[in-house]
Amino acid sequence: MTDDTPDTEISQSEAKTLASKDEIYGPQRPEDGEARVRPEIQPEPQNAGSDNPPKKHLKAKKVFKLIFWIGLALFLILHIYLLALRFLPAPLTLNMMMNSDSLQRESVPLKSISPHLISAVIAAEDTRFCQHNGIDFEALEKAIEDNQKSTRRRGGSTISQQTAKNIIFWNGGGYLRKAGEAYVTLVVEFIWPKDKIMEHYLNIADWGDGIYGAETAAKVRFGKSAADLSKREAALLASVLPSPYKWRVDPPGDYVQKRVGTVQARMAVVKSDQLDRCAQP
Repeated sequence: MTDDTPDTEISQSEAKTLASKDEIYGPQRPEDGEARVRPEIQPEPQNAGSDNPPKKHLKAKKVFKLIFWIGLALFLILHIYLLALRFLPAPLTLNMMMNSDSLQRESVPLKSISPHLISAVIAAEDTRFCQHNGIDFEALEKAIEDNQKSTRRRGGSTISQQTAKNIIFWNGGGYLRKAGEAYVTLVVEFIWPKDKIMEHYLNIADWGDGIYGAETAAKVRFGKSAADLSKREAALLASVLPSPYKWRVDPPGDYVQKRVGTVQARMAVVKSDQLDRCAQP
């Protein structure tokens, strides 16, 4: 009996011939009537963590971009605000808002403040106010030396630094606040003239008991306007500025009385050497 079924087996020599044709001409199309075999596509191995690095990178990029734009906005707002204060009166500060329950303040132009008080605060706080550019490195170095020798802490901040701190920052904050204060001080010195710095300083100074500004301090402590302060009254107000909640003007203690005498002696030097000439209206 003859077997008519076509032999589907391919000899070894025919397989080699087909393989060589595939290498030269590419895979051969099946002839009509031959079975078309769909090649099986193997799925690529999935890496469970393959998508995480790009997603994390994209998320970090968005965060850094957001931080950049927020920082840029704050930078611009700060400088626009400081530029505006070149022409505006002293603002409400963070320290004032923290004492809002007992807040008493009245802002006045520098010409409405006694020249004696201007001389007194320069004598008591910053005799080189008209000479430095915001940061007095000589006074800072001397304060560090004195603090190493004595238990009583002595500050080296200038009037410009205190103004920058009181307008933008708050009490405390450590080195981070100090760094920000130093930068704002340099900007303030660049934008504002010295008399404007003095005007803001005297209008936002804290004289204790929620009293802010020279005008309010003069009215509450002495019952008169800041323009009418005498030399001794000005020296009294300047003497308690470093610690207004510890040292009193009414009545002054022994330490304050002694300090007033020192400040008055320095005021005479300030006047004779014209160390307050840049700050007088």
